[in-house]
Amino acid sequence: MQGARYALSPISLAELSDPSKRLDALPPGVLAVVYPDIGEPYRSVFAKIIEGIEDGARLAVRTYPIGPGQDPAELGGLLKKNGTKAVIALGRQGLKATSSLDSTIPVVVGGVLAIPEAENRSLMGISLTPDPGLLFTRLKNLMPGVKRVVVVYNPQHNEWLIKIARDAAKAHGLELAAYEARDLAAAARAYETAFASTDGKRDAVWLPQDSTTVDENTILPLVLKESWNRNVPVFSSSFLHVKKGALFALYPNNLELGRTLASSALAAMSGDFRRKGVTPLREVQTAVNLRTASHIGLVIGYQQQRSFDFVFPEP
Repeated sequence: MQGARYALSPISLAELSDPSKRLDALPPGVLAVVYPDIGEPYRSVFAKIIEGIEDGARLAVRTYPIGPGQDPAELGGLLKKNGTKAVIALGRQGLKATSSLDSTIPVVVGGVLAIPEAENRSLMGISLTPDPGLLFTRLKNLMPGVKRVVVVYNPQHNEWLIKIARDAAKAHGLELAAYEARDLAAAARAYETAFASTDGKRDAVWLPQDSTTVDENTILPLVLKESWNRNVPVFSSSFLHVKKGALFALYPNNLELGRTLASSALAAMSGDFRRKGVTPLREVQTAVNLRTASHIGLVIGYQQQRSFDFVFPEP
């Protein structure tokens, strides 16, 4: 059964508990979705994830938009009052607001980029960071001759992801050359060192979602310029990087992500906690830059282009 659908218009917790808002007339909110009440473009992202949750749930869904100063105890009381059996917490605010909920109510996390490793083990959910294995599969499909992937990362953000990436690289017959950088200066030096020994025929550079090592204003332009000059392919975990010159990217399919989060919440409600931990995103879409492909001598035919969800420049 498809979950009941509720409006995403801003509404405070005081309003949610106000009988005049007629929430008592709604079905019991067995599955709750807690998400940040913020503006565009993020609002549309959360709306699409929630649409997927409602589509994937087989029970009533109630949404709770929250502000940055939300009192977790107040929210917890309201969730309990409304008969909540499981919670999907979206974004950092959603995660923070549900951090002190009654342990009898399972919480599934979604819509976050990275979780500190200590927290990761105690949580359950899906990151917005694409699975490295899927990135490497697409890379090998486009460029079978690539043997090494270079990545610069901040271990404070992405140590968990690099551990997964090492195993994925090995499974794809790739060497992962991972450089640690904890600030912008270290990131710039790491890229300089890495590019000095890159070969466009056998190497590729991966840009993870990392605010330190893929800083949009300083680091990214330098990396894209260097890769263009050296004919070294760059692939990314961010859709916007394709428009700026990355060869390809994987990015969230928010509708499918919502469906998977609903499935995880239903499993948790039934006592199935085998999916413990926050895992990389596998519900992805793909984008490719044909201008970059042509520049590095890569021909992507019409049939292969059809395997991408977005082709740039647009026809």
